[in-house]
Amino acid sequence: MKFNDFVKMDSIKAGLESNDKPAVIRELVAGLVENNQLNPDEQESIVQAILKREELGSTGIGRGVAVPHTKHPSVDQLIGTVGVSHDGLDFQSLDGENVQIFFLLISPPDRPGDHLRALENISRQLQDETFCRFLKQAKSAADIQQVLEEADNNQFV
Repeated sequence: MKFNDFVKMDSIKAGLESNDKPAVIRELVAGLVENNQLNPDEQESIVQAILKREELGSTGIGRGVAVPHTKHPSVDQLIGTVGVSHDGLDFQSLDGENVQIFFLLISPPDRPGDHLRALENISRQLQDETFCRFLKQAKSAADIQQVLEEADNNQFV
C-alpha cells in the first residue's frame, strides 16, 4: 500500500498550530472534514474514538513520530492525513521525545487489512532517516506531498 492510496493530499497540514495531544488530533480531523473527506456530523465522534485509542497507549512511536488512528463506522475506506509540527509537542511518546510528524488514520471497522497495510507502510518508511528529516523540514503541504510521492516511488527505503 502506498501513501497515495490513503493520504488525502488536500488535508495535509504543514504547520500544525496545536500544542497538545487532543488539540492536534482535533486539528488533523478538522482538516479532513474541511476537505469533505469526513462527515462534519461525525467529527467529534471520530476525535473521541482516536483519543480513546490513545488511552490504551500512546501512538507516539518515537523518533518524533506519532500515528494516531482508529476504526470508525462513518468511513467506508481508509482515510489518512499528515501533519507536521515544526516545534514538536508532547504526545506522551514511547521515547519521551516531542512529536513533529503525525500520520492520522481512520479506517472502517470491517477492513482491518487496509489499516494494517497502511501502518506497515508508514513504519517501513519511518525507518529511513532521510524520509523523516525531509518531512520535519517541509515548509508546505506541497513539500510533504512531494516527500510522500518520492516514498511511494521507492526513493527512500
